[in-house]
Amino acid sequence: MSFIFRRLFSTTSAASMDSAAHKKAQQLIDENGVMVFSKSYCPYCKNTKRILDGLNAKYKAYELNEESDGNELQSALLDITGQRTVPNVFIGQKHIGGNSDLEAVAKNGKDGKSLKELLEAASAL
Repeated sequence: MSFIFRRLFSTTSAASMDSAAHKKAQQLIDENGVMVFSKSYCPYCKNTKRILDGLNAKYKAYELNEESDGNELQSALLDITGQRTVPNVFIGQKHIGGNSDLEAVAKNGKDGKSLKELLEAASAL
């Protein structure tokens, strides 16, 4: 069922759907040292996972296009981060950004730490 159809014909209010999606997104972020909100067909998402795999990082990937609540979670991420695009990456519950942001961290580090150090601090290595 399409997102618009669900919004128009659902007995659940839009506000409660958004609230539930916001809570779920935040819970996924809070419970995972590295959280990647992704779409399975996205080349930028694939590259992000390739970078993390190359470091043997432990991460949770939530494929928004394969989940029934994917559209709602993507909207909630816009509220949480100001970013709607994927991938949407968190390390140690801190928003990193998208693929180009992760590539920059891999190349230059962030806050004086390398990507490997950030992953270690998030207990993801």
